[in-house]
Amino acid sequence: MIATTLQTAADPLAPVRETLRAMAARADQPPLNGIAPELTVSDPTGWVPATALVSGEALDDLLDTAKERWQATPHAAAALAWKCYVYWLALPAVLGYAAARRVPLVRPDGIVAKWSSHPPFVTIGLTSVEVAVLPSDPILDSRTTRRAAGIRVVPDEDALLEALREALMEEHLAPILENIKTRLHLGRRTLWGSLASGVAHGLSRAADVVPEPTLEMALRVLAGLGLDDLVELSPGQDGRAGLNVQRRTCCLAFTLPEPKICTGCCIR
Repeated sequence: MIATTLQTAADPLAPVRETLRAMAARADQPPLNGIAPELTVSDPTGWVPATALVSGEALDDLLDTAKERWQATPHAAAALAWKCYVYWLALPAVLGYAAARRVPLVRPDGIVAKWSSHPPFVTIGLTSVEVAVLPSDPILDSRTTRRAAGIRVVPDEDALLEALREALMEEHLAPILENIKTRLHLGRRTLWGSLASGVAHGLSRAADVVPEPTLEMALRVLAGLGLDDLVELSPGQDGRAGLNVQRRTCCLAFTLPEPKICTGCCIR
């Protein structure tokens, strides 16, 4: 992987930062406190490298903290920890695609995380990242930008979504999923369903700040990730710009001591 310093004159992550700022400015939405301020982390002291989750080294601590946070059974705690992690991890990559077809490739060696038994449960930050772009991206015209700065040019939108899928799912999340399955009996479909739901909800929340119709965008991204059979999407009701997201799998929140039935839960 070619890494890039994240503060440059031509910032590859500028569209993601701007979209996150616009989303955070909405008073009717909860805070975006699962992502580090300004998205990046310059000093990783006190953070856990995502590679330690991929290897399994830090996974038990994450799952134990989730049990304490939600007073949950091991299975429910793992499902909820995964749901939180995948939502915040995927969000910058998905927003980059939706806002500007500029995708930060969230491989584990460029990501750090921290978690707590108090809200927010998990926070994600980027330390270094390769950014995938199309040949038409204006950043390629910048004299300050070179391939060595971590810009990966792909030929078309299908290749852009494939790069997103490889970094997010194959290199980062799939090994964590397998580590969870060695500890607990949780189905792959259940866990990938939380990623599908998270992608759809993230795009729905960004509906007012990304340029294309949300439903079309969400369907395209989910198909590119191979997750489109795990949620059912429809336009938001009552004039809302977002989506109705109907899950086809369950995150197990209904099993908590104070049961929670999520919006769009498949057990409704």
